Amino acid sequence: MAGITFCTVKADGFTMDMFRFGSGRKPFVILPGLSIRSVMSFAEDVAAAYSPLAEEHTVYLFERRNELPEGYTVGDMARDTAEVFRQLGLKDISLFGASQGGMMAMSIAADYPQLVSKLILASTCSRMTTVRFSAVDEWISFAKAGKTTELFSAFGKAVYPEAVFESLRGTLAEAAKTVTAEELSRFVKLSEGMRGFDITDKLAGISCPTMLIASDDDRLFGAEAAMQIREGMSDLCGFEYHMYSGCGHAVYDTAPDLKERMRRFLAADVPR
Repeated sequence: MAGITFCTVKADGFTMDMFRFGSGRKPFVILPGLSIRSVMSFAEDVAAAYSPLAEEHTVYLFERRNELPEGYTVGDMARDTAEVFRQLGLKDISLFGASQGGMMAMSIAADYPQLVSKLILASTCSRMTTVRFSAVDEWISFAKAGKTTELFSAFGKAVYPEAVFESLRGTLAEAAKTVTAEELSRFVKLSEGMRGFDITDKLAGISCPTMLIASDDDRLFGAEAAMQIREGMSDLCGFEYHMYSGCGHAVYDTAPDLKERMRRFLAADVPR
């Protein structure tokens, strides 16, 4: 994979996989959402999608830590990821988090403000309610039972708009045939880590310019999740909010102009 560098970072008591690409001096970090399989295998697709940012930035994508303890929460994920940032000497980061990655990104921006200069959030929520977790609960049940076809189908249907899901139905069915028991176990632990997540009280303390992206047909968290974040950050200087229509939970992949919107936001000189 030309131009893409893979690395496993060693921290105190754990390791974390990542890759990077681009030649810019500014660090742009992607924290992806929950995935049944590691996103490391999709590095070429990520590099192609974020190529508009790679001239001005060095783009990093971090997986969750490799050694997952029991009861590993989103807060723990954020803490460990921030530690890896420090290990690599990353600071003044433009941080992008999608879905579960957005929960982590909010936590890092709130608890480690010295690390983050700008924040982009997509299809995420500040409080995981029982209703919002119901789809995740179904995924967990399928994974524990080894029902991989049902898991991939339910996951895809919740994440993608209907037309996109239908186009991917065959691909998801094929992927379900090769998923391993280890991958399912890891998926369950990371899914459980969102249960009870609530950063609502910390939103007003996030001080960096922030862009929030959502879609009105988000089947996983609902459009109201973005509205709650917007309300919590209403007094933040440099806050942008964009609600798409018909792009689904995966608006971070399906909105055709999003990377250009990100580029403009990152280039803007907004005082903190």
